[in-house]
Amino acid sequence: MATAAAKRKSASKKDVKHQPKVFTFEWKGVNRDGKKTSGELRGTSIMEIRTTLKTQGVNPKSVRKKATPLFKTEKKITAMDIAMITRQIATMLSAGVPLVTTIELLGRGHEKAKVRELLGGILSDVQSGIPLSDALRPHRQYFDDLYVDLVAAGEHSGSLDAVFDRIATYREKAEQLKSKIKKAMFYPAAVVVVAIAVTVLLLLFVVPQFESIFEGFGAELPAFTQLIVGISRWLQASWYFFAIGIIAFVWLFRRAHRNSQKFRDKVDEAVLKIPVIGEILHKAAMARFARTLATTFAAGVPLIDGLESAAGASGNAVYRDALLKVRQEVMSGMQMNVAMRTTGLFPDMLIQMVMIGEESGGLDDMLNKIANIYEMQVDDAVDGLSSLIEPIMMVVIGTLVGGLIVGMYLPIFQMGNVVG
Repeated sequence: MATAAAKRKSASKKDVKHQPKVFTFEWKGVNRDGKKTSGELRGTSIMEIRTTLKTQGVNPKSVRKKATPLFKTEKKITAMDIAMITRQIATMLSAGVPLVTTIELLGRGHEKAKVRELLGGILSDVQSGIPLSDALRPHRQYFDDLYVDLVAAGEHSGSLDAVFDRIATYREKAEQLKSKIKKAMFYPAAVVVVAIAVTVLLLLFVVPQFESIFEGFGAELPAFTQLIVGISRWLQASWYFFAIGIIAFVWLFRRAHRNSQKFRDKVDEAVLKIPVIGEILHKAAMARFARTLATTFAAGVPLIDGLESAAGASGNAVYRDALLKVRQEVMSGMQMNVAMRTTGLFPDMLIQMVMIGEESGGLDDMLNKIANIYEMQVDDAVDGLSSLIEPIMMVVIGTLVGGLIVGMYLPIFQMGNVVG
């Protein structure tokens, strides 16, 4: 069976690679009522477009390939695009539209060329008899293992429309949560960047003006002023080292984060300890875990497999390791709520709700409620952070600018006291 699945995957990859190239054609013609009409269609050749138009009752007068712009900027396929496509598939399947027709209509009507190409490849595979889950599997950058496994479960149970509805809800919630986390991380980063930029500009352009005035004083400058002047001189002489240092740090950090799992795990552990931000990330991880496990469990995926998917989708190494530990305990026969308590990571309220769900047989519903609670808490925390960050930004920038100004005016104040 595994060999057959591997053959299907290999066949689907070959089909995607050897698909005929699809172009956009502009056409003009006359419809059944004798009225002139025009439009655009996608296809592999002019003959294909003419045949399609005739089947639609249009007598084509001219068909030509649409000119490609000189500076073509193809838009990438985003996670939100996949979420929207999933929702559209769920809606059309629920309305009784056949799967092949659904994919064909979505592929032809999408505004992004890459999405049309992606759906065209999937359609070709499905039309050749390959199951939809196997047709999605080669496109892992858009459809992860969780997505494909849920679709496979829907195919086996005959409830593909319900499964797509669950996946769509899951993807939409996940994207909303991701947007909130980005917003929460953006504000502190903005404070740091603005503070550094203002300080550097003052040290490079304002302090030197005061320094030229101080040279005529003939007296020793205050220690604080000497410190600021010294930093300004170093920055003027070595600003390029400073810039190169920042660029090198960012590059090395990104390289290590991309290539080292151990480094990523350490970063995940560290960010959870950041005040305010760490609390938001804790709640976001619990929301992801609950939403993922609820979706997989409701789709008929076994709890053991669902916990593995939830561990990968939690978005943080600390929660991933904890959930994998829970999975091991559940495999050995322990109840999930008891296994979660042994980790010391999950709050009592969450564990109690999981226990109630297990005892009542409605674990998926309870997990969805848990996800809703924590998503609302993340939303409130991000809004609170947004209102808190504005005064913090003013205090930080005010302290830096105020400190520099005081340092520059100290010699003038001392000089006034001596004269007085």
